[in-house]
Amino acid sequence: MGTDASTVHMNMKGFRNPNVVSFSISPNMSKSPNRPSKKAAPSPRKAAPTKPSAKAASAKPSRTFASSIKSSTRFDDKLPVVTPSGKRDDSFFDLVHQVARQIPRGRVTSYGAIGRFLGSASSARMVGWAMASSHTASPPIPAHRVVNSSGLLSGRHHFTPPERMEQLLQEEGVKVKDYQVVDFDKLFWDPAEELF
Repeated sequence: MGTDASTVHMNMKGFRNPNVVSFSISPNMSKSPNRPSKKAAPSPRKAAPTKPSAKAASAKPSRTFASSIKSSTRFDDKLPVVTPSGKRDDSFFDLVHQVARQIPRGRVTSYGAIGRFLGSASSARMVGWAMASSHTASPPIPAHRVVNSSGLLSGRHHFTPPERMEQLLQEEGVKVKDYQVVDFDKLFWDPAEELF
């Protein structure tokens, strides 16, 4: 089933896509019997877009792709780490784990305190996720020493059984009542003060 260029041109006339390169029929095809005459009634469709002028086509854009990258991204900023498994930013979790390993026995800290120490004050929830994923880490991480900002054992549900977090704290001499650390302010370990 052969199609000559004039038929293709007629079928493509209504197609409006600025990304498609326009084409024209060569002079030797202008006398094709399938091509409508120049005096034919205008089509009810809108006219095809006109070709941009040579001046407009040669004009350079005001911003190049490289300049837009340079203005929106600082190359000295740390990019998030993407592992082949697709896990989210393992480097932040590793930093949280390193800080949590520094908490001494008999002391507790909060998710927010670790986040502030790492320079991300609003990342308490991410610190909590890091603590929830710490049970398989090596060397072990004392996740039971990290509580919420009121001293509540909010991460106890990630221990098996949930009472295990309280048991580990009591073994270290930390008193817990109604899932809350007694004398939280006295036992609070602030990494920003203790690690500098």
